[in-house]
Amino acid sequence: MKTQQFIYFPRQEAECNIQKFNFYPDLILIFASRSMFADTPLVKMLKQAYPKAIITGCSTSGEINGVNVNDNSLTATAVKFEKTKLKYKEVNIADFENSTEAGSNLVKDLVADDLKHVFVLSEGLQVNGTELVKGVRAGLPEGINTTGGLAGDGAAFEKTVVVSNSGKVESGLITAIGFYGNDIQIGYGSLGGWDSFGIERSVTKSDGNVLYEIDNLPALELYKSFLGEKAEELPASGLLFPLSMRTEAGAEPVVRTILAVDEEKQSLTFAGDIPEGSFIKLMKANIDRLINGAENAAEVSVNPLTDKTAQLAILISCVGRKLVLKQMVEEEVEAVQEVVGENAILTGFYSYGEMAPFLEGAKCELHNQTMTITTFAE
Repeated sequence: MKTQQFIYFPRQEAECNIQKFNFYPDLILIFASRSMFADTPLVKMLKQAYPKAIITGCSTSGEINGVNVNDNSLTATAVKFEKTKLKYKEVNIADFENSTEAGSNLVKDLVADDLKHVFVLSEGLQVNGTELVKGVRAGLPEGINTTGGLAGDGAAFEKTVVVSNSGKVESGLITAIGFYGNDIQIGYGSLGGWDSFGIERSVTKSDGNVLYEIDNLPALELYKSFLGEKAEELPASGLLFPLSMRTEAGAEPVVRTILAVDEEKQSLTFAGDIPEGSFIKLMKANIDRLINGAENAAEVSVNPLTDKTAQLAILISCVGRKLVLKQMVEEEVEAVQEVVGENAILTGFYSYGEMAPFLEGAKCELHNQTMTITTFAE
């Protein structure tokens, strides 16, 4: 496997040139701020320069380039595989009644005897991430897993875009890449590091990813009582206080982050489902534990690799972690680099949701507030 990475910052369009890679890539991953996508022709230029390469990517809440975390930049990472084959598929959420249907349709044409893994990048606001993952899981055979994430838009939550293999950048898109053959090794890990506090409460009224009542009380009113002065900054401040949710006693909890609030209905909208009857607790940040969570996710991700040596690592971390870590945000990326090794190129982004199993062999779930890592070696 060969990898090479370039980073671009805002500039006049007339001065914009693509840098040529040292090889003809099979795959180009492009992560950028939404404004950067709007202001530069780089995606079209890359597709024109490498028409046979699969190109995908998405808007972000921060771009990961090596151990650097940037805002309002564009990172292009090229990958050339020696023996591994790739296949691309995209759908638009507008063409389906729900996200479950979109997910199952997305992956159905990727299924083959030698399929090893599927990597998904999705629209971040129009998609129900829980349903999307459910559909993807239903469309794949036993033993084939998925990782990926939901596009971001800084802390604005206004619009997200995804890069199509055609070179277009659009809202509503969901893309998938299938990896095939016996020569590719892929690992993954997804861990958080948040502390839960307070008593566990019951979800008494919800519909999909919209939460209406907690312990028979209006959800938004109760949630605001936890936040104090921070309630005035909703929905952005909700990223600092996610919810830990478990659907049944003994189940592994997942984290849910707020995407929107509705003052009239006193409801909270999350990136994934909050089923009625589930149990929730409020969470807060512990910076040391967040960084340790990223390190531990990296350790899990390299375990399946021969000699635990990665050549490429795609990092998808939550925008809420970035807001909490602030100037220390690069420390979680540095912690990952120390584990996966200096020979691995790191790329990725800060997201509105992460898709991965907790551990090897588990089923894929939608996460919020985690560092999710997919490692590749050939």
